[in-house]
Amino acid sequence: MRLIALETATEQCSAALYLDGEILGVAERAARRHGELILGQVEQLLREADIPRASLDGVAVGRGPGAFTGVRLGLGVAQGMAFALDRPVVPVSTLQALAQQALREGRRPAAVLAALDARMGEIYWSLCPVRGDRVETAAEQVGAPASLVPAWPEGERFGLGSAFAAYPELAAAQGLAMAAVDPDALPDAREIALLGVDAWERGEAVAPEYAQPEYIRNDVARPATPR
Repeated sequence: MRLIALETATEQCSAALYLDGEILGVAERAARRHGELILGQVEQLLREADIPRASLDGVAVGRGPGAFTGVRLGLGVAQGMAFALDRPVVPVSTLQALAQQALREGRRPAAVLAALDARMGEIYWSLCPVRGDRVETAAEQVGAPASLVPAWPEGERFGLGSAFAAYPELAAAQGLAMAAVDPDALPDAREIALLGVDAWERGEAVAPEYAQPEYIRNDVARPATPR
């Protein structure tokens, strides 16, 4: 299988290529430059793999939650590529992809709390259980950090995402040792590619026009809640 993957929902812009079991990736933290970077990243990966766009089977994309502009950009680019190639799109949860990073170094926690700073005094979060070498999908929520009360399973706990940097008290409130938290982790297209292949095999690829973003919070004009 050959699947190109895009992730633009946060300040990191990344692309990845799943090529018959191997994953190539490129990422850059460059807020507000995603539109300049993403297509160039795709072309870079295709050149490195020495394959044409027409050989791709589909396009996987992080469908949010995250920054509204970034989520819309990623979906729009994925849909445009898929329409041009007459290929399907595989939407993947940005939070699930973030959580999947916890397993990169061979860790096997019982669950991973993926949490992103949603601004306005809130965070996006999902508590993803771990099954084997994958994190599973779970409910995605938005709310004040103090309201976060996930039902942790027994076993090692791990937390990833910018919410832990924006709200340092979050880790202590969840009983997470700081050694088990990565506040610098951001969603990456490598995990979008990996989870996208899984979703493809489950029959979750859709026609480009049916690929939809997941914003969770639709109101971006509310006054900020003081921290």
